[in-house]
Amino acid sequence: MMGGNSVFSPSDHSLSPNPNHLCISMEDGSQSSEQLVVVDDDDDDLPPIDDTPDLDIDLEDDDDHDSCHGLLHHMNHQDEAEEETQRCDDSFAANEKCFMAPPAPGMEFESYDDAYSFYNSYARALGFAIRVKSSWTKRNSKEKRGAVLCCNCQGFKLLKDASSRRKETRTGCQAMIRLRLIPFDRWKVDQVYLDHNHSFDPDRAHNSKSHKKSSSAATKTIPQPPLHVQVRTIKLYRPLSPPTDPTHDHVQSSRRLELRGAFRALQDFFFQIQLTSPNFLYLMDLGDDGSLRNVFWIDARARAAFSHFGDLLLFDTTCLSNAYELPLVAFVGINHHGDTILLGCGLVADQSFETYVWLFRAWLTCMLGRPPQTFITEQCKAMRTAVSEVFPRAHHRLSLTHVLHNIFQCVVQLQDSDLFRIALNRVVYGCLKVEEFEIAWEEMIIRFGLTNNETIQHMFQDRELWAPVYLKDTFLAGALTFPLGNVAAPFIFSGYVHENTSLREFLEGFKAFLDQKYTREALCDSESLKSIPELKTTHPYESQMAKVFTMEIFRRFQDEVSAMSSCFGVTQVHSNGSASSYVVKEREGEKVRDFEVIYETSAAAQVRCFCVCGGFSFNGYQCRHVLLLLSHNGLQEVPPQYILQRWRKDVKRLYVAEFGSGRVDIMNPDQWYEHLHRRAMQVVEQGMRSKEHCRAAWEAFKECANKVRFVTEKPS
Repeated sequence: MMGGNSVFSPSDHSLSPNPNHLCISMEDGSQSSEQLVVVDDDDDDLPPIDDTPDLDIDLEDDDDHDSCHGLLHHMNHQDEAEEETQRCDDSFAANEKCFMAPPAPGMEFESYDDAYSFYNSYARALGFAIRVKSSWTKRNSKEKRGAVLCCNCQGFKLLKDASSRRKETRTGCQAMIRLRLIPFDRWKVDQVYLDHNHSFDPDRAHNSKSHKKSSSAATKTIPQPPLHVQVRTIKLYRPLSPPTDPTHDHVQSSRRLELRGAFRALQDFFFQIQLTSPNFLYLMDLGDDGSLRNVFWIDARARAAFSHFGDLLLFDTTCLSNAYELPLVAFVGINHHGDTILLGCGLVADQSFETYVWLFRAWLTCMLGRPPQTFITEQCKAMRTAVSEVFPRAHHRLSLTHVLHNIFQCVVQLQDSDLFRIALNRVVYGCLKVEEFEIAWEEMIIRFGLTNNETIQHMFQDRELWAPVYLKDTFLAGALTFPLGNVAAPFIFSGYVHENTSLREFLEGFKAFLDQKYTREALCDSESLKSIPELKTTHPYESQMAKVFTMEIFRRFQDEVSAMSSCFGVTQVHSNGSASSYVVKEREGEKVRDFEVIYETSAAAQVRCFCVCGGFSFNGYQCRHVLLLLSHNGLQEVPPQYILQRWRKDVKRLYVAEFGSGRVDIMNPDQWYEHLHRRAMQVVEQGMRSKEHCRAAWEAFKECANKVRFVTEKPS
């Protein structure tokens, strides 16, 4: 399902603007290359391939495309199709597109026919037609190696056809997908552009060549099921994890999402939200037998919030880890108040690599292909492999709270030992350098007799993904600021979802949960804008940030300013041109520790600082050691590059997704609703800022209502 004007337009430098053929050399893993000849099939009247036997090209046109036999993964028997149709009521049929995810980079199919079928069915669901823009084959062979499928309105009529009596239907639309053949004879979506520059005409699209072809091909086998059944039963190839035992395939195919009679409640829940939120999306994953495996959904506010807080994403699997009745997972972010925000939900049938790949791709598709900078998950091999598959450029890190929880779970004999807890905290949080951490860890496991503990060994092998001493180059947005010694993993639905919470109960209270989160954020916004925080020191850094940071982030920063009083003895130990190394001493109880700080100035007088404690990466604001050094060097204010926009209270964060070009088709009522809803929600969000803003928004709405009523009552 796609809501609104979703746009994903990666640059396509590999597509030639030249309408003539182009030779391309492609390299594979074996260092061998093959010459491909690409031909742009921009003319509907080009001859079929059989008419050009001497060319090493594959000219494609809808009139000669015979791949529609693989268009749909049909049900085996007519009675199954009729039964499926009977289960779908009028409201379900009206939302037939909801089961169809838009194409996205990384999708894989078992064959070219399946890939063509998927895009063709997606096009038919939205109301446009497709054709093959270009394809290429291996030289001296008819084996297809790649293709570009585009909207039928792509390009413009050639000059030689300008005087043709045929109605001009080309608009230069750029909507397309690019496919290529990958190892094991799979077809992968390389590039995607979803935005169209024209309105959709479902009636005309239904009569187009590609859709007529699919209909005729389907009727040769079994009677055509409704479109929503077709869309749901298209088979998208998903690579499976290597089997570990002979029963693996059987177990995988038999797994399904157990909703215990709550499917109708889930369906009604989605439809109800869609009535008021046009950018709300949900996707369903169906098995080969039509059974429901996984579900994902995300609302418009979450999609827009990610544009502000996309630097960090946490994957919350508390329900799965603790075997709750509800197989719920959540994508979680950190907002400008340091609080968790919901960025998507899912229900999963199992914890396999296949499931996580589908779920992560569903989330990425709804975010228009924008991955997070840092993705934090629990320690799970299937999940880790799926992250590398879907988010290859993201910094994948393990949840420190989950790691510590697993450590305490595996040392039953030490769970009540205060000595072990203190020692573990000192090793994890107290070590400043890698060598120091590894030596201290070795001493700890020897001291407590954990040398042969397999869980401890696995944790140490993955230490670079969770130990703070290795994460100083990873931005964590305050995710490590929980109380020392607290190993309870944070749960975004804490107090709302319990061990025996059913799906019906969850859905019934979901809106109340979101309203509570949104209200809390609005109150924090109001407090940050109106309240003047009480200062604890006379330092100019504190008064500076009191005017900039939101209240909660300022309180955290204020603690760093206050802790500057325990730091002393700034000493320069090395200098190399514009860069200098300092040591700042800090008194911790009866001990004194040295913290190395690098201080560098550029030709533009810009200051760069890095502390061995990694405070800025962990928290998003500078630590006490850097603040003391800045003050020591005469800076009266924190440099602007160390004041992150994500923490500022004066940034306008309109949680209304601005996907699409903003154009409105005056002939399309669906676009009227989306456009008006978006503008109205912008006024609502602004009206929440203060009482004066609320009064102004209310007066504006009353004036708008009167104007609309005047148009309605005006005699024609």
